[in-house]
Amino acid sequence: MASAPLAIGPDASGYLDLARPMFALYIGGMGPHRDKGHNFYYELAVRFGFEEAAARIQDEYLAGRKQEAAALVPAELLEGTSLIGPEGLVADRVAAMKEAGVTTLNVTPLADSHAERVHLIEHVRDLAS
Repeated sequence: MASAPLAIGPDASGYLDLARPMFALYIGGMGPHRDKGHNFYYELAVRFGFEEAAARIQDEYLAGRKQEAAALVPAELLEGTSLIGPEGLVADRVAAMKEAGVTTLNVTPLADSHAERVHLIEHVRDLAS
């Protein structure tokens, strides 16, 4: 199973910033409240090469500065772990996930209306078929 924010279109990159608070929550706030050593998402960001950023995000988040933590999420991390961009990019990423063994894709569709979010889910389902 893999999870990713989803927005498809030539101008979809603007949606990357909407994912920042979620990434800050996961990297900075999941599990480390008493012991910083037990946060899978923090450790994953470190394995992806973002050790310094992850530490700064966690410090800011745990200090209650959630907006500051979100601002520290590197664009490269957002771009590399999301399904946000032109249809071809999203299709390539979905295919790579499938090839890597992903059988269930849990997406967070980023759109202005419920109908648009449902359309995005249907669209990525069709790309995965």
